[in-house]
Amino acid sequence: MNSGFLDKLLERIGRVRPEEVRDYVSRLADEKGFFETIFHALHEGVIVTDPSGNITYINRAACEFFGFVREEAMGRPLAEQLRGLDWSAIAEAGKTVSRDMEIFYPQNRFLNFYVAPLRVEKPGRKSGEQELVGYAVILRDITESRKSTEETIQSERLNALTLLAAGVAHEIGNPLNSLHIHLQLMERRLRKLPESQRKDLAKSVDVAKEEISRLDTIIRQFLGAIRPAQLERRLENVNHLVQESVRFLEAEITDRNIIVETELRADLPLLEVDRAQIKQAFFNVIKNAFQAMKAGGILRIRTDMDDRFVSIKFADTGGGIPETEMSKIFEPYFTTKASGSGLGLLIVRRILREHGGEMELLNDAGKGLELTMKLPLQDQRVRMLTSGSQSAA
Repeated sequence: MNSGFLDKLLERIGRVRPEEVRDYVSRLADEKGFFETIFHALHEGVIVTDPSGNITYINRAACEFFGFVREEAMGRPLAEQLRGLDWSAIAEAGKTVSRDMEIFYPQNRFLNFYVAPLRVEKPGRKSGEQELVGYAVILRDITESRKSTEETIQSERLNALTLLAAGVAHEIGNPLNSLHIHLQLMERRLRKLPESQRKDLAKSVDVAKEEISRLDTIIRQFLGAIRPAQLERRLENVNHLVQESVRFLEAEITDRNIIVETELRADLPLLEVDRAQIKQAFFNVIKNAFQAMKAGGILRIRTDMDDRFVSIKFADTGGGIPETEMSKIFEPYFTTKASGSGLGLLIVRRILREHGGEMELLNDAGKGLELTMKLPLQDQRVRMLTSGSQSAA
């Protein structure tokens, strides 16, 4: 309904018969309902505010983005509903503002936040003179495009790291081997020295050997995290691999007083996977969970499937990851643990990607972390027919 129609109606209001008023009101109601239906059908969020920033209209998509109850949000200040939004700065700009924002509740999303002032010409004023009547806020979910961009950046970063790592490993590996050999020669000579002279020197040699071993481990871990590996695929039972991984860590489970609960779906199909690498991925996730939990913590492992993937879900009670650090968890050597290497999840993601799988993280800061590995089902596009079978005519 345009402002021209309303202006004419206001000018004639004194001469309009009651039945005409009824018709006008009916037309207004019909058009309002029609436009509301359209706005509710949009995937983009739409919020309209008055000049002070109080919500006068909000569509269904915007409510879903922020977890609003529509009736409760109406009439409330938008800045009050969205903590951290500097509404005064947006209003002072007096022009269209477009920004990206990240929200964490009810789902972690990235949104493009587009705000445009609404101005209309008022009857009786000079031509072109406009009055601010509110703001239109358009919200677009850019999570997938943002995720795709980040994955591209991460892939390019890993390719660069792989090339760099190969060179660094070669340049560092040779001197380390040489140092290790010379330390062995020193140990042999130390055995010929008197006990009084041997003690302090032997201690220094042992420290040097330990540091060389630590450097060698760091290089191997780094290469394992980023370097593609040749997969040795065989049909494997994922439930058995989970059980073997848990049994292997039984001593640590007992020592840490951790409770491990498993719920393994019995009808899972066999998957073509590299047994050693998938077990390595399980070890890394389980050990991460152990390190995050205190004594008495619970790790729940559950396997399931849908029409595309077999999923292995690990849910711990370790307190989760601070929201401010979630974006860093796949950066090499980033860790929230005092003794962590920062390569565990990087290795897990590399193994899953090489298997054509995916990984999902659901973080509940203060309560725990839920990590789900997804491995693709065996390709079933080709089926051998039994002898003598014929295709239907």
